[in-house]
Amino acid sequence: MPIRVLIADDEDLARRLLREFLAPLPDAEVVGEVADGFSAVKAIAELKPGVLFLDVQMPKLNGFEVLELVEPAADDLEPRPAVIFTTAYDQYALRAFDAHAVDYLLKPFSQERFLAAWDRTRRQLQVGAPAAPPASSGAALASLAGQAQSQPLSRLVVKDGPRIALVPLDQLLAIEAQDDYVALHTAERSWLKKQTIAGLEARLDPARFLRVHRGWIVNLAAIARLEPLAKDRFVLLLAGGRRVPVSRAGYDRLKKILAG
Repeated sequence: MPIRVLIADDEDLARRLLREFLAPLPDAEVVGEVADGFSAVKAIAELKPGVLFLDVQMPKLNGFEVLELVEPAADDLEPRPAVIFTTAYDQYALRAFDAHAVDYLLKPFSQERFLAAWDRTRRQLQVGAPAAPPASSGAALASLAGQAQSQPLSRLVVKDGPRIALVPLDQLLAIEAQDDYVALHTAERSWLKKQTIAGLEARLDPARFLRVHRGWIVNLAAIARLEPLAKDRFVLLLAGGRRVPVSRAGYDRLKKILAG
């Protein structure tokens, strides 16, 4: 049975090149192509591809946001497709492998490089285990080691029932840990997102967001005042009236920022 392939790229030329490279392969069948992130999420659910060629920068949702939304649930028997990123930007390489991509094709890539990526992906699907980053990417990955999370988030993508919500970080008042989820609190409402608070903290701009408690991160711009509760115990009052506990370590971090 040929492997079902979905192409997600906003550049028509890039999609045509991938179709041209895939056409002579007897073990590949292109079942669809899309040009934006929303369409990619929908097509993955409907077409159930085995391999996804995924551009990083696309309209509506970027490639990493697409993968967040198609992560299978624990009881889902359908695995996420094997992912080969295709992009013109090498700064995303480490993050791509953190997202368990099989390979990372830097545009413009040759047919030889494409075939190497396809062969690795086909072999991974056969054994059913994640593959290590290709040796050809070693030097590039080493040079990018300090840049894996160098670009802070500007928004968060959340499943809201059958819809997708894009939550700008400017609207966030606080983030609360809830087991394997985080609650994203804005003035209007709250969303639940499947992510650990530590993992999200690593992607936030430390000049704008601060961990004030093991279970809470606050938007520094949303702080109205700091109130004492008891000896060495404090609570933050945020815009809109939300109250957030502050640990001793959080208080020390907060003092340093406020003093600066």
